[in-house]
Amino acid sequence: MLRLPNMLFWKSMRLLWITLIEGALPDLRECTYSPLGILCLVMARILETDYLPGTAWTLGLYILTVLIGLGVHLFISMPLIFLITTHKNPHDFMPGLLQAWMTAIGTSSSFATLPITFNCVEENLNVDRRVSRFVISIGSAVNMDGTALCMAAAATFIAQLNGVGMSFLRVIGVSFTVTLAAMCSAAVPSAGLILVLTSMGLPIKDASLLLLADRILDRIRESINVVGNAFGAVIINHHVEKDLRAYDVLHADDFNLNGK
Repeated sequence: MLRLPNMLFWKSMRLLWITLIEGALPDLRECTYSPLGILCLVMARILETDYLPGTAWTLGLYILTVLIGLGVHLFISMPLIFLITTHKNPHDFMPGLLQAWMTAIGTSSSFATLPITFNCVEENLNVDRRVSRFVISIGSAVNMDGTALCMAAAATFIAQLNGVGMSFLRVIGVSFTVTLAAMCSAAVPSAGLILVLTSMGLPIKDASLLLLADRILDRIRESINVVGNAFGAVIINHHVEKDLRAYDVLHADDFNLNGK
């Protein structure tokens, strides 16, 4: 009996805060009232669900699935790729990335972590400065492996929530779509997920349910992105190290002449 009035209340509050942020307070659009607006958005969607305990349980399983997937990628997939491409023990390099990894968790941004990441790979992992500045800078914009993993899990969660089956071809299509969509997530938060949901024909409004888990998962997936960028820099440095040394020796006289 109380469900309909509550739902109307939160929908009204959502519209109120949208109007307030966009019109009445243009100078405070950034983040001052965002938490209240997000609360109204999420509560309105939660009260629309038919079976709240079941939805909460499913959301918890979604969070657990993403955490397990990110853990497998961090401790199995990336070290295995590192081992195959460099023939070195990846666990000898991971302690050198600890500071960058913790900073990414604290800031929830791979861009804000760039100075720490540069320092870790150059000082701790002995990566050439020319390689690290090029690879990690580009990787921070386009290499979003952790984000892509979360996005694929989110799309699958919303599909199952709406009773949409995930065939093999649909899974392959989602995999390609999230790989491309993850590249735009740095500029516009959740834009990639909206693109994926639209391509799958799923309701966009269900994405608001994931805002409850986003604060937890966002920090972890960004830390995975940072570690992936660092691993990429170490791998590329391994393959071009001899060429860089030969280049330095070949142009040593030019450097000395310019120095004089």
